[in-house]
Amino acid sequence: MQLLKLLRIHQWVKNTFLFTPAFFGANLLNKENTVLIPAFFLFSIVSSAIYIINDYRDIEADKLHPTKKDRPLASGAVSKSTGLILFSILILTGSIGAYLLSTTFAVILLIYFVLNIFYSFGLKHTPILEMLIVSSGFLLRVIAGAVVSNTPLSHWLIIMVFLLALFLILAKRRDDLIIFLDTGTAARKSIIHYNLDFINSSLTMLSGVIIVTYIMYTVSPEVIQRFNNEYLYGTTVFVIAGIMRYLKIALMDQKSGSPVKTLYTDKFIIITMLAWMLSFFIIIYANPIA
Repeated sequence: MQLLKLLRIHQWVKNTFLFTPAFFGANLLNKENTVLIPAFFLFSIVSSAIYIINDYRDIEADKLHPTKKDRPLASGAVSKSTGLILFSILILTGSIGAYLLSTTFAVILLIYFVLNIFYSFGLKHTPILEMLIVSSGFLLRVIAGAVVSNTPLSHWLIIMVFLLALFLILAKRRDDLIIFLDTGTAARKSIIHYNLDFINSSLTMLSGVIIVTYIMYTVSPEVIQRFNNEYLYGTTVFVIAGIMRYLKIALMDQKSGSPVKTLYTDKFIIITMLAWMLSFFIIIYANPIA
């Protein structure tokens, strides 16, 4: 059980971003895109390896954190040597599998790995840059998904994914900052360079930009022509509702420390996302693409 906890399998949901190019490209149901499934698991294996090495580097800091102290390596439930062995197995498996799947996919996965290694070994302590690096990880997932599914990648999708990732990361940093202000213990060194005014203003700015960007996406002539449908803008209501709900969680409830946990547990977010996916799916898949 502790080994599974070390892998952070619940975080694998982030790798569903590999499916977004095919979904927005209206070809998710093509049989050829079943290749996205092994790509998802390979990306997840490598991301778990990165979590292990990150936890290994942060053992001493995590011991001082109110919740991170219970992580397998920090608590001592899993030994350092076991963690490193598991890390090696995952990297070897992920590398071989990625190369067999697609050399381009393997290169993207390598870039993702190297970027995160630099992040774990120091860049995560640089304010703002550390958030941009994590956001870039989501972009690489999307690019990998586009490569594997052979789907053209829209500039709209790139912009929206990056902004949304940055929004969620900012909300997470706000939670870290609240803990720091309450306990004096910093979960990460970069957090001491932020304050509530900066994060609150950034969250407000990004939420507005995300909504405007999504609206521009839905009403753009390029998208209307591609999907042969002019009613995509109707899905904007779910995007606005979802962002407002997350702002409430972050700014009022102060429970934005784990975006993945929120995704799994908040009923409003779950219903909103399902409604958005269903409405978007019906609109773009119910009509033949011109």
